[in-house]
Amino acid sequence: MEIPTGTQCHFSKGLLLSASVLALWIPQGSWADLRIQKIPEKPQKDQDLLLSVQGIPDTFQDFVWYLGEEAYGGTRLFTYIPELQRPQRDGSAMEQRDIVGFPNGSMLLRHAQPEDSGTYIVVVTINPSWAMRAKTEIQVAKKHTELPVTRLPVSTGIVAIIIIGSVVAVSLFIGSIAYLLMTRGCKGRSHRMETTGKPELGPSRNAGDNNIYETMPSPVFLVCPLNDTGSMDTPTAPRLAPPPQPEPENHHYQDLLNPDPSPYCQLGQTS
Repeated sequence: MEIPTGTQCHFSKGLLLSASVLALWIPQGSWADLRIQKIPEKPQKDQDLLLSVQGIPDTFQDFVWYLGEEAYGGTRLFTYIPELQRPQRDGSAMEQRDIVGFPNGSMLLRHAQPEDSGTYIVVVTINPSWAMRAKTEIQVAKKHTELPVTRLPVSTGIVAIIIIGSVVAVSLFIGSIAYLLMTRGCKGRSHRMETTGKPELGPSRNAGDNNIYETMPSPVFLVCPLNDTGSMDTPTAPRLAPPPQPEPENHHYQDLLNPDPSPYCQLGQTS
């Protein structure tokens, strides 16, 4: 059975058209199945950042990481070729960054800094005519985000205990200060009294003598007899009074002529 000539011509044209469409459908870089997961999602300063590539095929030639809006030599961080003994080759954009590549296409940025923020692009080369791409935005925070403070509920009893304890503590403190001030004041007052006090004037008691003598001013001049000076120096026993005798009529003259020697001074009239 022979195929008509017109039919063969249409079949050849259809096959050629399908091959052309298939060749044009294979993209130079595909963004469809490749994606990047950030761990953590919001990195902080000095924190390690892992960019994990998801959907990469089991076999590929190499992959390249870029830092920038466009993927070219000036923005290349490193190239990773699994078949080489040293698979990682750093690029011009690496600078002082500490980045490690992994065979599954992922990369680890150690001690991320705010200057590391930007667009990260990964290009995975499957074969010379097929490459897969993915990109993500990274923003490294300058300061650590403060976590919300959870406040525990405080009961009324706890508040009352705290207030009472504070009042008692303040009262004890004030009382101790007042006590110290009063003690110092009493000590200072007693010390002043001891230093400024005058000796008391009063009767003096001699050892072994119960008689109390008091000095009083005399309105007249005292004359002591000359013949009885020795009796003043040495104490003598008291003399017994003689029995009373009848007084003669001229007893006043006898007293003047014969004065009675006694241990006491006689009174004399001063001119």
